[in-house]
Amino acid sequence: MIIIYHNKYTISEIVSTNDGNIPININQNIVETLLYLAEIFKDEILVWCHENEKSNLNVFGIEKLFHHKKLLFSFNPSSINYFGRFVGYFEDSPYVNINKNCKYPTWQMSSEVGAISAEVLNACKNDLKAENNFDIFLNSFAKRAMAHGLFCYSQPHLLIEKSRPQEVNTSNIYELFKFTKQHYRMRWIFLLFLNLVLFEKKIPLLPFIFSLFYVKRKFNSDLLDNIPLQTKNELIEKGTIDVLIPTIGRKEYLFNVLNNLANQTYLPKNVIIIEQNPEEKSQSELDFIQNQKWPFHIKHHFTHQAGACNARNIGLSLIESEFCFLADDDVVFKNDLLDKAIQTFKATGNEVFLVACHLKSQNVIVQPPKQFPVFGAGHAFVKSSCIKNLKFNMGFEFGFGEDADFGMQLRNNGFDVLYISTSTILHLKAPMGGFRTKPILKWQNDEIQPKPSPTVMLYRLLYDTKEQISNYKSMIFIKNINKSFILNPFKYINTFKLKWNRSVYWANQLIKQ
Repeated sequence: MIIIYHNKYTISEIVSTNDGNIPININQNIVETLLYLAEIFKDEILVWCHENEKSNLNVFGIEKLFHHKKLLFSFNPSSINYFGRFVGYFEDSPYVNINKNCKYPTWQMSSEVGAISAEVLNACKNDLKAENNFDIFLNSFAKRAMAHGLFCYSQPHLLIEKSRPQEVNTSNIYELFKFTKQHYRMRWIFLLFLNLVLFEKKIPLLPFIFSLFYVKRKFNSDLLDNIPLQTKNELIEKGTIDVLIPTIGRKEYLFNVLNNLANQTYLPKNVIIIEQNPEEKSQSELDFIQNQKWPFHIKHHFTHQAGACNARNIGLSLIESEFCFLADDDVVFKNDLLDKAIQTFKATGNEVFLVACHLKSQNVIVQPPKQFPVFGAGHAFVKSSCIKNLKFNMGFEFGFGEDADFGMQLRNNGFDVLYISTSTILHLKAPMGGFRTKPILKWQNDEIQPKPSPTVMLYRLLYDTKEQISNYKSMIFIKNINKSFILNPFKYINTFKLKWNRSVYWANQLIKQ
């Protein structure tokens, strides 16, 4: 392992954990030195650390973090990251609001402390620029490579203990606009400008204009393909899988799913079926559970209480196997799905992943495993120990966002969500069962109807930064502009505010329940 100690601008010392100090040019560019060391020490882990954290660096724990080579770690002890809170004005993802108490997926890297495999840097060197600003180099690299199979994390275990607050590097407004133009679609610099005017009372006209002349940075999607994803993590002991399926009024579709499972080359131990029928005095219609012999145990629970959140929570309490497949009742998949899932756990060493879920009209493009900003409870594989104390938030019942919320609960407990495109699930989007009833929502009789949906707002209030919420407000305002805005813009704006505020009100009521 090679460690570069620096003072933000220049290198103060380079140490090899095997050979001691390495002679250096004290004025050499940090990024150039990092890339140079990667060429010389091709099989090493390269670490950087601010000299103030030298005694706090977890030297003996860093190698254990690298259970495979395609990893990039960094940690900023400060609550303020390099691009500050304004990141929320141009990115709407879970990677903005970083949980500093656990390993958390994000492209927001820091020069304070971090580590990467030399092999990764060498593979990507043709798309890397040795610029003077180390923080921008790290953030640019992570932002581009994360989409193509580099796993990037904020990792507090790089340090022995939590450090005291200290002055950290932060970007200026010119760098902010430049980074946005180089790494995002053109529209985001306009939205960033608009958000700064509306919510910060700033008019950054020059930074905006200068950013127009920068070219978007590219990244070759094949660069990391030659680095094998071979984990040292041993996640599997028993290798047993339970399948959890909530269902309501889709008897034929569910029967087909069970047949799919019965034909698997790697059979589940239990299939947990939570059947719902809100009609009084109704009974189960799933006669095939008893009338047919299945090569797995079926745990069948019938309830009159409709709702996916409640059904899944009942199912979570019935899981007993080492792994769980969270499935829908109207999906189709190949007979090697569970077998390939076990192989994915073995290969990635990651506890949570989604397989590609598509409609009949969609084609799946095969990509390397990568970090994913969404979570879907109909095509997810999870190690059961990760969800032992988790539940689907009942505030989302009959609304939107329970999947995304569950994914955030996992991330905030230190478990990343990966996307695996080599396995696929066809989602039939079956019509609703005949006895499904439309739920009565608390706000449906309001004179002012909330917009967006209170459950969507609930997710925003729970997990987004203030700036992300403001950005979302700008986006839905623009997307919903119609003739009424042209005819009477003041009335349109006032109505929009009333609907927004009503959504915030009901979202806060859902938080309390």
